[in-house]
Amino acid sequence: MDKFMLRVDEISTFVGKAAAWLVVLLMLMVFTDVVRRYAFNSPSAWIGELSVMAYGTMFMLCGAYTLAQNGHVRGDFLYGSMKPRTQATLDLILYITFFLPGITALVYAGYTYAAESWRIGEHTTQIANGPPLYPFKTIIPVAGAFVLLQGFVEIMRCIICIKSGEWPARLKDAAEIDVVEQQLAASTHVDEEARQQAIKNAKSIDEAAHHRIGQTKEINHE
Repeated sequence: MDKFMLRVDEISTFVGKAAAWLVVLLMLMVFTDVVRRYAFNSPSAWIGELSVMAYGTMFMLCGAYTLAQNGHVRGDFLYGSMKPRTQATLDLILYITFFLPGITALVYAGYTYAAESWRIGEHTTQIANGPPLYPFKTIIPVAGAFVLLQGFVEIMRCIICIKSGEWPARLKDAAEIDVVEQQLAASTHVDEEARQQAIKNAKSIDEAAHHRIGQTKEINHE
């Protein structure tokens, strides 16, 4: 079961990282539009429409990755001080009550919108002969399906934690603290004692900032 959960984590991480490259495309499109607008007085309406689609696609496809990394914002400031079993019970209730109905509705509605868009060959109506909308609308059910799959894994983690009292392992992606450790490890301007103290301080700041008390055991992402 652990292997299955980690494999789904890997899928969500791969999809999220692949989608993150859209920010490069988005940057190039915006840069091109600015140059065309101010240097040649020839702005492109297509670029504006495609920029919105690229941003929306990146945002949606990174949802499962964020869930896999336990990175979504929590509104309950008491959550971090709860015991793992209490956290898991609260999470399980919220997943069943809100997450599953909401994401299932998103996938169903997204599929309906995408199917209709493909059927009529839908294009944007903001400009004449705008870019097609059906590829973009297809992302809605696809991204929703990835989030739903990751959600099932999170529910499994909640059940395991309720039974065992400990959170099962989850895939850990590179974080800012990892970069700090790498930079300090490669530094030749500080001695070993100062380096270890700096890494310890950085970890303490990172933990305090994220309020990750009692959260999941993590494994390194190879």
